[in-house]
Amino acid sequence: MKNNNIELLDGGRLLPLVEDFYTIQGEGYHTGKPAYFIRLGGCDVGCRWCDAKVTWNPAHFPPVPVEEIISRAIACEAQSIVITGGEPTLYPLEHLTSGLKAAGLKIFIETSGTNPINGQIDWICLSPKKQQPPLAEVLKVADELKVIVESEADLIWAEQNASQAPDDCMLYLQPEWSRYEQIIPVIVEYAKRNPKWNVSLQSHKFMHIP
Repeated sequence: MKNNNIELLDGGRLLPLVEDFYTIQGEGYHTGKPAYFIRLGGCDVGCRWCDAKVTWNPAHFPPVPVEEIISRAIACEAQSIVITGGEPTLYPLEHLTSGLKAAGLKIFIETSGTNPINGQIDWICLSPKKQQPPLAEVLKVADELKVIVESEADLIWAEQNASQAPDDCMLYLQPEWSRYEQIIPVIVEYAKRNPKWNVSLQSHKFMHIP
């Protein structure tokens, strides 16, 4: 659901922060990289298997000044920032990202691609969802395509998106966590037959870290 109180965010100087924390990136191309996560509330997609449903309603997260978020991020050893959600592109991100870039930090965003990318972003991880497909303009600039696979039929969806992504876009198939045991053999065999694809795992769940 779109945030209906965007005017309360003062042009992005305030954002509905769910949590921010320093951890290890567990998925996709940057797996294993220490990163500071900034998780924003609000989602306009709503996957039934989402493991962050608590983020969906932005009204549960009072707006926080971006200066506070930036100060905490630059106070730790992180060299990389991951902006995630929910769906972070629901909000103006220029004030947040410009402040982080001024501190010399690399900025990665995790998005379903339902809204235009805004702000100063170094790496776009696009995770497209069938129920609300990504914008063509986001597919064209994705650095990484990470498709969640719940059933074998999702491989067709993966290929449809890959055909619209840049030639140098990194391609990942990631098992939906609750279906891991059933679907990982399918993903592995598909990647072996189609080696343009890589396998992404939610390694942070195996490591028992946030």
